[in-house]
Amino acid sequence: MEKKHTETIYLTGIALPEKTTNENNQAMKDCGGLWEKFEKGGYFTKIPQRIEDKVYAVYFDYEGDHTKPYSYFIGCRVEPGSPVPEDMESVVIPPGDFKMFTAKGKMPECIGTMWGKIWEADIKRAYKADFEVYDERSRDWENAEVDIFISI
Repeated sequence: MEKKHTETIYLTGIALPEKTTNENNQAMKDCGGLWEKFEKGGYFTKIPQRIEDKVYAVYFDYEGDHTKPYSYFIGCRVEPGSPVPEDMESVVIPPGDFKMFTAKGKMPECIGTMWGKIWEADIKRAYKADFEVYDERSRDWENAEVDIFISI
């Protein structure tokens, strides 16, 4: 775990139509379904003015802590003011300080395991926008690495 500061991050992609919750593993179903839609729909290649080949998964608009409902989004980084296609949305991650964790291992289990550790850790979380970054290190699902940024 290390502390990082990020500037504003502009994203275009797709979001869950309604908030999800970690209760009864609902988020695993909802978020997994959104990933399936993102992959099958070819959204990665449809995002105009994408400035890198990373994919971001964003947890935001929290109604409290991690046990309360929140919004979920998957997309790619774009330049500010980039056009947003009709079937997509945009999300802005404001500048801020984050604690960065790296999930390592088999996907998607390593992500769930790391989130469990984050929830149990004594971190004074801001619950603004938390996000995961999927890059070339996450392509091998048997031995993946994904960075998770927690707003503080």
